[in-house]
Amino acid sequence: MHDLVIRGANVVDGLGNPAQRADVAVKDGRIAAIGTARLEAAKTIDAGGLTLAPGIIDLHTHYDAQVTWDQTCSPSPALGVTTCIMGNCGFGIVPSPPALRETIIRNLAVVEGMDLESLRQGINWEFEDFAGYLAALRRRGSYPNLATFIGHSAVRTAVMGDGAWQRKVPSDAELAEMKRLVKQALQLGAIGFASSHSLNHSGQGGIPMPSTIADLSEVEHLAMAMREVGTGVLQFSSGATTVEAMEELARKTGRAMFMATGVAMYNEADPERGIGVFERCRQAHARGNGVYVQIPCQPLSFDFTLANAYPFFSHEAFAPYKAADEATLKRLYADPSFRAKFRDNLQAPRLGTIFKGNFEQVVIAAVALEKNQPMQNRSVAELAKQKGVDPLDLMFELSLEENLETAFLGKFLNVGDDGVARLLKHEAGVIALSDAGAHTIYFCDAGFGLTMLGKWVRERRDFTLEEGVRRLTSHLADLYGIKDRGRVAPGAFADLMLFDPATVGIGDAYRVPDLPGGGKRTLRKAKGLHGVFVNGVMVHDGQDYLAHAKGPGMVLDSFNPSRVSGRNR
Repeated sequence: MHDLVIRGANVVDGLGNPAQRADVAVKDGRIAAIGTARLEAAKTIDAGGLTLAPGIIDLHTHYDAQVTWDQTCSPSPALGVTTCIMGNCGFGIVPSPPALRETIIRNLAVVEGMDLESLRQGINWEFEDFAGYLAALRRRGSYPNLATFIGHSAVRTAVMGDGAWQRKVPSDAELAEMKRLVKQALQLGAIGFASSHSLNHSGQGGIPMPSTIADLSEVEHLAMAMREVGTGVLQFSSGATTVEAMEELARKTGRAMFMATGVAMYNEADPERGIGVFERCRQAHARGNGVYVQIPCQPLSFDFTLANAYPFFSHEAFAPYKAADEATLKRLYADPSFRAKFRDNLQAPRLGTIFKGNFEQVVIAAVALEKNQPMQNRSVAELAKQKGVDPLDLMFELSLEENLETAFLGKFLNVGDDGVARLLKHEAGVIALSDAGAHTIYFCDAGFGLTMLGKWVRERRDFTLEEGVRRLTSHLADLYGIKDRGRVAPGAFADLMLFDPATVGIGDAYRVPDLPGGGKRTLRKAKGLHGVFVNGVMVHDGQDYLAHAKGPGMVLDSFNPSRVSGRNR
């Protein structure tokens, strides 16, 4: 007898095959049978014609800290996600020597927009190294399946201490120790190596995140551990680093490279730039080198205050002031000559910059003074036009009035549906960049998969349902070497979601004070989602999480090593 049968579902298998009406049986966490014959089980669910598909795979999350206090990894399972990849951009929390933990979380709080006090109160430091971290995850049991990168900034911090963000070149001994840690993590089950050269990745006090000051030769040296071990992918927040440089890394390591870069996203001011990056990746594929772009199916959001104006840091006017204290920043922002220099920068922004002066895409997310409440949720450009002032001046004056506590939300990239659609459809793109678990104070993009199904499949019809599901499931699993997931097929793990294609989508954002210490975060609810299953166990019924003493998710630590280029093998 089977453990579970889901009857009468419209099965979309995640492989791109036509949907079929069928029953799906689950035994011991895997799909045991698919068909129309009467299948008996201890538990039966009547799908009533709803669509049953593989659960969404989220390649770009930052649950590394949250999972130590929240086994659900909320809100991802409630939004159809059954597998999360953590440690992106190289900002993990292992290795974590006790003396460096405060530095680790202070950097993480800034670069990934997390509540610092919640990190202090919430993280259960029952580990110091990668092996201990994986063991802790297994003991706790998460709701989604989890895999994690070993991170460049994390190992640089552990080995070099304060020198990690002060010294561009490590000693030979430090470099050797960093590579040892990377290789050890890969042997223990890391899904790959992650790093960042993004101009916009800064930590506490505006200091650069450690990997961002390292030469690309250091990235290559550490990434070569993947070739030596024979497994892993490289995730690289590449900033202005070229596709050609990424292709060379792919060629030398024999591993696939996944770029996260604003340069490749759609920008209405330069509509051909992004697609040009994708085309260069396609050309790399033709040469046998797998270079891909992580592309979001929604506008890329940035939350910030002018106390840490990281979306502006790539502009020359800010170069000397990334680590300035608030007193210095207040004097700076009041200085007309600084504002003039910043305006000049916006007229001719450097490659890799996020903000290019499009103030209509900057929203006032939260104000500190009651009298300014009417400004909340309105764009800077709209308010500036209403008041007859320059938008840059309005932004700076409001922030100065509110002691630099005004919160802004910018949607600078991936705005313009027709242009974004070209990127989403491209063979070099992978649907990702939710940043789930990060930047939770002001926004929540964890429901990217439901956005894909609601907007790009149903509303715009850029994808068929079968292809839209494939791009969220088996396409990602196969590229990352995740075995037996992302598909509804006999023998595959029963990671599933049950939904109504006619209503599936994502709700409006709302804030709740449910982080450790009462910290607030932003959440969104699913529409049209009726059930989420991980390894055959229902974890969410479309309304609420189901209680499990230990979550059914697995720690993924073994990956298919055959996917090393842009071509299937």
